[in-house]
Amino acid sequence: MTTTVLVECGEALYGPRWQSSLAEALGVADRTMRRWVASGEYPESVHADLLRLVEERIADLAQIRDRLLAV
Repeated sequence: MTTTVLVECGEALYGPRWQSSLAEALGVADRTMRRWVASGEYPESVHADLLRLVEERIADLAQIRDRLLAV
């Protein structure tokens, strides 16, 4: 995974001020998130955690879509 993907996931999940929210969701400090972005180095486990967060958001949006379609 590249830093670009990390940033894209963060922005898609939490908007333009994503770093604090993503850090909280991953259970790390804001400073850790900023270091990961700056260095491009982060634990391999971040990939699986991001995938989980994205899949959860997809499921949430699918439920909302279904409710909208039912109207």
